[in-house]
Amino acid sequence: MASCYYYYWLLLSLSLLSLARGLHSSAGDADPIYKTCVEQCEKTGCVGENCFQHCKFSSDGKPIDGPWYLQEPLYLQWKQWDCRSDCRYHCMLTREEEREKLGDSPVKYHGKWPFRRVYGLQEPVSVALSALNLAIQFHGWVSFFILVYYKLPLRPNKKTYYEYTGFFHIYAILAMNSWFWSTVFHSRDVELTERLDYSSAVALLGFSLILAIVRAFNMRDEAARVMVAAPVIAFVTTHILYLNFFKFDYGLNMKVCGAMGVAQLLIWGIWAAVSRHPSRWKLWVVVVGGALAVLLEIYDFPPYQGFVDAHALWHATTIPLTYLWWCFVKDDAEFRTSSLLKKAK
Repeated sequence: MASCYYYYWLLLSLSLLSLARGLHSSAGDADPIYKTCVEQCEKTGCVGENCFQHCKFSSDGKPIDGPWYLQEPLYLQWKQWDCRSDCRYHCMLTREEEREKLGDSPVKYHGKWPFRRVYGLQEPVSVALSALNLAIQFHGWVSFFILVYYKLPLRPNKKTYYEYTGFFHIYAILAMNSWFWSTVFHSRDVELTERLDYSSAVALLGFSLILAIVRAFNMRDEAARVMVAAPVIAFVTTHILYLNFFKFDYGLNMKVCGAMGVAQLLIWGIWAAVSRHPSRWKLWVVVVGGALAVLLEIYDFPPYQGFVDAHALWHATTIPLTYLWWCFVKDDAEFRTSSLLKKAK
C-alpha cells in the first residue's frame, strides 16, 4: 500500500469492498437447494461423502469428542472452522459444481465468491499476494533506513537531514501492520480479522493524509505539524472506536475513507503539478497505475478455478506500485538532503 495517489485508490476500492461485504445476503445463500444442503449437513454432519466430526453432537448439544476446533489436524486448528462454516463451504462447492454442469455462472455466497481452500486458507492467492505486499513494504522501509542513516550525510547530532524521516518510519510500520492483517483476513474471514483489517487500513489512510499535508506544505515546525496531526488522529481514532465498539457501519466507513482519500489525492496532485521535484513523474505513474488497478475492483469477476479473482489481481498490481512509491520516497530524501547541504555551504 502506498501513500499519495495510489493509496487513495487503494482505500477507495477497499471502501467499496466494505460496502459490498456489508451486504451479507447473496444469490447463492438464497438458493433453496443450498439452504437445504446446509440444514441437512448441520443435522447429519455430512455433505455427500464428506463428513465432519465436529458436526456430531451429544444430547446436551456439546460435541462428542470435545471442542470442534481440537478435532481438526494440528495445522488447521488455528483456523477454527466450525460445523456451520464447513457445511456452508462444502455445500457451496457442491452447488457450484451442479451449476457449472448446467452452464450457469458462479454466484456469491454470504457476500463472497466461491473460493477453494488450500491448507485451511480461505483465499490462498490473496493471502500470498498480501504477504508479498508486506514483504515489499518491509524492503522499501529497510532500504530507506539504510539510505538516510548510512549512505546520506548526517547532521552533527547524528540526525538525518531529511525532515520527514520519522514520518516515513511511522508510515512503514502502519503499512506493514495493515498488510499483515490483510493477510490474516484473507486467510480466515471472521468478525475479529475483518475488524482488524479494516481498522488498520483506516489508521494507515489517516496517517498518510497527515504525511501528505506535512510533505506537500513542507512543514518543518513542530507546532505546525502538531496542529495538522492532532485533529486527524483524533478523528481517525474516534472513527475506529465507533466501528469496533458501537456500530460496524460499512457505509459510513466508505464515506470516511473516500473523503480522506480524495483530500489526499488533491494535495499530492496539486503538489506534483506545481513542484519541480525531479522524481514527480513517479507519482504520476503510481496514480495512473492505481487508477487502472481500481478498475479490477469495479469489474469484480468470480475466481478462476476457485482461486484468482479481481481482488487478487488488484493485490498483484499493488506490489510494483508500492516499490515505485518507495523509490520516490528515497529520491525525495536524496533531493531534500542535497538541497539542505547546498544551503548550508
